[in-house]
Amino acid sequence: MAVKSLTTITKIRNWTKDEGRPLAIERVALRVLVVEDNAADAELVLRELRRGGFDVESKIVQTPSQLQQQLEVFPAEIVLADYNLGQWRGIEALEMLKKQAMDVPLILVSGAVGDVTAVECIKQGATDYVLKDSLTRLPVSVRRALAEAELRSQRRQAERDLVVKMEELARSNRDLEQFAYVASHDLQEPLRMVAAYTQLLAERYQGKLDDQADKYIRYAVDGATRMQTLIQDLLAFSRAGREGMELSSIDCSAVVNQALQDLEAAIHESDALVSQSDLPRLPGNSAQLQHVFQNLIGNAIKFRGSERPIIRISARLSAGSWEFSVADNGIGIPPEDSENIFVIFQRLHTREEYSGNGIGLAICKKIIERHGGRIWAESQLGRGTTFKFTLPAEAKESVAGDRAEAKAVAAAAG
Repeated sequence: MAVKSLTTITKIRNWTKDEGRPLAIERVALRVLVVEDNAADAELVLRELRRGGFDVESKIVQTPSQLQQQLEVFPAEIVLADYNLGQWRGIEALEMLKKQAMDVPLILVSGAVGDVTAVECIKQGATDYVLKDSLTRLPVSVRRALAEAELRSQRRQAERDLVVKMEELARSNRDLEQFAYVASHDLQEPLRMVAAYTQLLAERYQGKLDDQADKYIRYAVDGATRMQTLIQDLLAFSRAGREGMELSSIDCSAVVNQALQDLEAAIHESDALVSQSDLPRLPGNSAQLQHVFQNLIGNAIKFRGSERPIIRISARLSAGSWEFSVADNGIGIPPEDSENIFVIFQRLHTREEYSGNGIGLAICKKIIERHGGRIWAESQLGRGTTFKFTLPAEAKESVAGDRAEAKAVAAAAG
């Protein structure tokens, strides 16, 4: 049962005199359940609460069956229970509250209870205890108990809200990924037709029309080709980190060697020198991590300066994760763009300067994060860039469920 917030309670203003000036006393409406087998003592408890600023609505019970009945029909905000009730003890009311999943504070109000017993009762869940010959502190104890209950209620609500938000975010991410997959998949066929016919126009009518027509045809062919590339990149991004997320123990040196083999032509053309230290074996997806290394090494070759490209690949163990470095001596990255480079379709250079659509690093970031790591860049403009990323040394459960989601996306896409 939720405890009513003290900010929404009914306020009644009673005016008294304090040194000749009116003083406003705020009274608090309170529903209290008194577990007491002595009617006179119960009345003393209620009277002390009224004197302490509470407008009390109360029910008095003596037996467990009466308590059970009132818990079902009376929305008590606090339970005040005598410890010794003849055939049973007031602390037993805690079990009844727990069985009904009611977060209602229970304060023991007893004539005689030893410190050891009182501490044991608090360990069991009692909020506080007050001796009957010290009832003046009861209102203070009740206010503190209500405040603590309100804080617990707010914390539980915040946790529930967080769970809902996380579920909504996960659902939104799945919907966006499914949309990207389906959209890019379905757009390819009509665009393929557009590209094919514009290329046919270029082949058949190039030079047979005026220069302006040739220029328009060239623009159409170039636009259709670039759109095909963009859609293929978008499809790759939507798939990255999702398809084939089965993890196995992989040799990162072998993964890098395979990436270098695929980049053999670019390495030969640029006369790049690539070196690697001993790389670890760790849990990961070989194909996807190969894509990461291939992209980072390829970027180091593409964005080279006037000197021969020198690329160094290394790894070190730190705090349960492997930190990889791919360092180059290329053109570098402006400090203000060190984060933007991982944003999808974010480009720092024109297409005339460097080819590409600005999606490679976004895919790398997605793959690394799916593996439970993170990626960043450290760079000096004109002096080179070091891309760093971490991978867990041991498998994490967070990636275990990705295969099912990937299958769901693929099934929805048809």
